[in-house]
Amino acid sequence: MTRPFRFGVVAPLMTDVPTWRDRARRIADHGYSTLLVPDFPLTQPAPAPMLATVAAVTDLRVGAWVYASPFRPAWLTAWEAHSLSLLTEGRFEMGIGTGRPGIEDELRDKRMPAVPPPHQRLADIRETVRSLRELDGPDHHTPVAMAVLGPKAQALAAEAADIVTFVLGEHPRAEVARLATDFRAKADVELALAVPVIGDTVAPHMARPDTDTAALHAADAMTVLPDDPAAAIDEIQRRRDEMGFSYFIFGADFADRFAPVVEALTGR
Repeated sequence: MTRPFRFGVVAPLMTDVPTWRDRARRIADHGYSTLLVPDFPLTQPAPAPMLATVAAVTDLRVGAWVYASPFRPAWLTAWEAHSLSLLTEGRFEMGIGTGRPGIEDELRDKRMPAVPPPHQRLADIRETVRSLRELDGPDHHTPVAMAVLGPKAQALAAEAADIVTFVLGEHPRAEVARLATDFRAKADVELALAVPVIGDTVAPHMARPDTDTAALHAADAMTVLPDDPAAAIDEIQRRRDEMGFSYFIFGADFADRFAPVVEALTGR
């Protein structure tokens, strides 16, 4: 099934709070679907109050992009997600993953337990989703977005997620196409594509600041889009036609420039 386009923005707090709120309002006015915040403890406020703030001043959907599961117990993440889903009247999406590169050092710095092995991290995500569904009950459904790559993570996402994004780097177009096609054969979910690099600019908290943008361009990586909105529109349509991606996520610094992309494609 071809899903309609929608667009999200990862909007970390990089300014004073009033300026950040004004940015959230502009994002809403441009027609974006969702404002997302990263899960970077101490470098950002906690996701829940940030998202509650945005939901109170706009009609945007809001989401975590994405909760790093090793930072908190499964039941706590589920409770927070369910609470946000209720308080936003169904506008919250719980994004969750097993943790980004370097998370071992982050946990050590925060005097937290060491990162569990991959199979335990996947088990923790499974338990988080199970607890969330229990809290939601039969009359509520909080959408779950999972960031995955390996076969075991994909299998869990096919079973438990509503939205799936792949953890990509310099993976070339053909490899991503196979990945997306194979996954769509397993599950009818919304495929999201996070694009941290626009032109040669790397979005804060979406990729490492030292990301080799030239290497991404050379590999025809799917983590890059051209910075010309007209060219981006053509490429986004191609990625849905060839791979099934319909939910595209950009960094906040490009939200204004890509407003014509959102206007042209949202809902189509």
